[in-house]
Amino acid sequence: MTGIALTRRVLATRDTRWARRLAHLLHDLGATPNGVSIAGVGWALAAGAALALAPAFDGAGPAIAFAIAAAAIQLRLLCNLLDGMLAVEEGLGTPLGDLYNEIPDRLADVVILLGAGAAVRNVTGGLALGCGAALAALFTAYIRVLAGSLGMTQPFIGPMAKQHRMFVLTIAALCAAVEAALGMPMRALVTGLAIIAAGAVVTAWRRIALIAAALEARTSGSE
Repeated sequence: MTGIALTRRVLATRDTRWARRLAHLLHDLGATPNGVSIAGVGWALAAGAALALAPAFDGAGPAIAFAIAAAAIQLRLLCNLLDGMLAVEEGLGTPLGDLYNEIPDRLADVVILLGAGAAVRNVTGGLALGCGAALAALFTAYIRVLAGSLGMTQPFIGPMAKQHRMFVLTIAALCAAVEAALGMPMRALVTGLAIIAAGAVVTAWRRIALIAAALEARTSGSE
């Protein structure tokens, strides 16, 4: 359908030598795509917990927790990359693959974004921003899947698709680690959550516009 993106998210990382080797290694070790998807949720839980608990620590604890959260977010994304490569490139896809592809991703987004909101719960509007970002992320994913339910390929356009959300939050968590180490006010996570929430709204709008254009083109073509 004209103007609608591919069914599978385009990731240049899939074509890198290290990603192909890692996927092949996991295949040889007996890993499954669904198992890697679940592992991604585990890393998301670790990231969310590290973010939420960071303010409770003393001394260098908050800075370490924020750094751990940033690393766990990236490991979640690595699992998201490898589960698809195991399913497609390594030929290990299963009938339940679509469920394992979507549901863990949605859980991971919510857990991480709510954890970020909890990390700045003492900042005015911080927790609300975390909740808003989580809801906006879910809505953008819903719009994408809606396109598929209408018989179209799913639009993965941004500016705040999953990989963009997690990039912004990783940078925000690293900046928060620096803020905590230097005793500075916690502004990075609040800013990051605001960018994610606003960007997700724009993303949803762009995806809806693509779907609307495709539906109109479909109707015109059938007349």
